[in-house]
Amino acid sequence: MNAKEKMLAGLPFDTHDADLGREREKATRLLQKLNTITLFDGAYREILRELLPNTTTECLIRPPFFCDYGYNIYIGEGGFINFNCVMLDGAPIRIGDHVLIGPAVQIYTFTHPMDFEQRRRPVESCRPVAIGDDCWIGGGAILCPGVRIGPRSVVGAGSVVVRDVEPDVVVAGNPARVVRRLK
Repeated sequence: MNAKEKMLAGLPFDTHDADLGREREKATRLLQKLNTITLFDGAYREILRELLPNTTTECLIRPPFFCDYGYNIYIGEGGFINFNCVMLDGAPIRIGDHVLIGPAVQIYTFTHPMDFEQRRRPVESCRPVAIGDDCWIGGGAILCPGVRIGPRSVVGAGSVVVRDVEPDVVVAGNPARVVRRLK
């Protein structure tokens, strides 16, 4: 397996791999363009389509926006991502339909070894993140690697989500805990 295949399979991979470096560079160049134009610029949709080929063109992302690759991000119909969102997409980030993501939300898929000697090597692994349909992720929330947010749930502003969130609840805090049931 090459480094990209390992990354996508959730296996440890070499983060200094040349092919992955070229893919990150391509995304960086597209992000630089995206982050310097307005939503009303005709090139906005074209750049978004090239950066996020697996995302519907019906979503709206307010720049600035940041990601590693782009091709691992899947955003459903009617998605809205506010200013300053960071998506570290070594593994797939799947965002359902009609999801609202507040400003400065961070979604991480990359993990590092706990052992300091292993962290010195350029090896990481990734775990996918999934957000169900009709969710609202409040501003400044952080979604950690491997979490799944159930449909129709709300993540309170500033929360840190470290484990799965069931459907139809509001979670808040650090670590995020259920504070209210919606049904």
